[in-house]
Amino acid sequence: MPRKFVVHSAVNRRRFLGIGFLSVAALASPVARAATIRHKPPRSLALHNLHTDERLVATYWADGRYRPGALAEINWLLRDFRTDEKIEIDVRLLDLLYDLRHLLGSTETFRVVSGYRSPATNAMLASRSGKVAKNSFHMHGMAVDVCLPDRDLKTVRDAAVQLGRGGVGCYPSSNFVHLDVGPVRSW
Repeated sequence: MPRKFVVHSAVNRRRFLGIGFLSVAALASPVARAATIRHKPPRSLALHNLHTDERLVATYWADGRYRPGALAEINWLLRDFRTDEKIEIDVRLLDLLYDLRHLLGSTETFRVVSGYRSPATNAMLASRSGKVAKNSFHMHGMAVDVCLPDRDLKTVRDAAVQLGRGGVGCYPSSNFVHLDVGPVRSW
């Protein structure tokens, strides 16, 4: 009798695992993933470039995809203000800003001190300060220097470190936090 029970139980376990596997496979299908993504809220950023005084509120991700028009507007706002050169900003950086603002519970606009830097601008800044990296992530559209008016710099820095998605540096004398999507590190 115990032997039949064990065999019967094993068959039920196999069936159960098979049904579970099929359920997971169905949820992992492209159609199921697309339906799940469509129900995620849109991602928007509010940015104010302090050097050009340009402001932008853009929904850069919606319905499961990045929106090219909004990305182009963000690329322009984050351009090198000294040369008007722009580059495609890494969407991971935009997602970091979005997540950071939400983690902090802020509704304020990010004040942008520096976005993209052309190689010429970066070289000029590096010649003036030892704090500027010669191969800065700013030159690759992977870094931004920002502040949030409703949060102190240490709070912004600590939240960004908590997210653990790149480099975080705090510059109180210049009133900004550096964020990049390079290797995880902080200073």
